[in-house]
Amino acid sequence: MVERINGKTILTTPISAEDLKGIKIGDIVYLNGSMTTCRDVAHRRLVEEGRELPVDVRNNTIFHAGPIIRPLENDKFEMVSVGPTTSMRMEKFEYEFVKETGVRVIIGKGGMKENTERACKEFGAIHCVFPAGNAVVAATEVEEIVRAEWRDLGMPETLWNCRVKEFGPLIVSIDTEGNNWFEQQKVEFNKKKDAATEEICKQVGFIK
Repeated sequence: MVERINGKTILTTPISAEDLKGIKIGDIVYLNGSMTTCRDVAHRRLVEEGRELPVDVRNNTIFHAGPIIRPLENDKFEMVSVGPTTSMRMEKFEYEFVKETGVRVIIGKGGMKENTERACKEFGAIHCVFPAGNAVVAATEVEEIVRAEWRDLGMPETLWNCRVKEFGPLIVSIDTEGNNWFEQQKVEFNKKKDAATEEICKQVGFIK
């Protein structure tokens, strides 16, 4: 579901492909509902080893992140810090991951490329960027850690299934049309860079 609340675009899980059709690269959104941390080893287990995720992320969200967790009593946990890790590390797995799991929103740091673009376009998903350096702020937006699966992987790689409230801001970097904000910005940057380089060279041409 998508709502506009107090000027914010809020995505609430479960999320459908139809919900995401109006979301475009560069948009800023926030997330309510289910989010599961999921990074390198979990992707490898699913894609390379064919193991089913023990958390159902269909029409839900994953976060490329390795959090710091404080254990509590009665097998409960508290989120201390949860900053994004570099999404590009998951690029080689992401097409198959999205295809197999039906995940709808992928959150991480930095851009992704062709595999993720194709997955987002074919299966109706988006990739979003959470601002780096705000891991403690992100933890305050986690209302509860609901489940912890694949604990044998250690704290950073465990699948921490969370309930979140207005988790964000999330900047949409790949939309359901496969448009890629980072790649488009690179093109624009290079245009400006070439023009700036030419102008600078004119002014310092006397240096040998």
